[in-house]
Amino acid sequence: MPNPIQRAIESRVSVNYYDPDRTLSDDVIQSLVAQATRAPSAYNFQNWRFIAVRSAQAKARLKAVAYGQQKVADASVAFIICGTLAAHEKLARVLEPSVEAGIMDRQAADNWKAQAVRAHAANPGLQRDEAIRSASLAAMTLMLAAEGMGLASGAMIGFDMDRLAQEFDLTAADVPAIVVTVGYPTAGNWPQKPRKPVTEVLELV
Repeated sequence: MPNPIQRAIESRVSVNYYDPDRTLSDDVIQSLVAQATRAPSAYNFQNWRFIAVRSAQAKARLKAVAYGQQKVADASVAFIICGTLAAHEKLARVLEPSVEAGIMDRQAADNWKAQAVRAHAANPGLQRDEAIRSASLAAMTLMLAAEGMGLASGAMIGFDMDRLAQEFDLTAADVPAIVVTVGYPTAGNWPQKPRKPVTEVLELV
């Protein structure tokens, strides 16, 4: 019998049609993001940022830079999920709660910081790769969180990155990786589409 996580994975669909009259409370939005931030990230960077687009005015601005996709306006909320660059610069502060909780000792935290600086400080390509990875892991975690809360979601990469950054005052360190719409589905959505056979994508070595 499938466990709850397996059921969420196997039942999740990418939604295009939402009920525009249903909203989500601040508590639900905050819960979704709190769960999303449980996603893993290298060095525990937590190098992500979430912008919850929910007012009619803000949705119109996002729709304009998302090639007019109506689901942005109809969903209860659309999350702009950004990865952040230069995460190594803030790692000492980010790791401090783990040190204070006794999860890792000071020497381990200092070693992580030194390793991260060596790897990332002079490597903008790696910083960007890490930002996209972290934002993507957080986005998938948010979608599973939505599924577990009885909500529907859809991931979007159909937007003008430069215009989105301007419209929502993103900083130079913010990389808008993905938009995730969340809300209540209406009729017309496809079921989950068939996947390739595991034998086609898995190599056992």
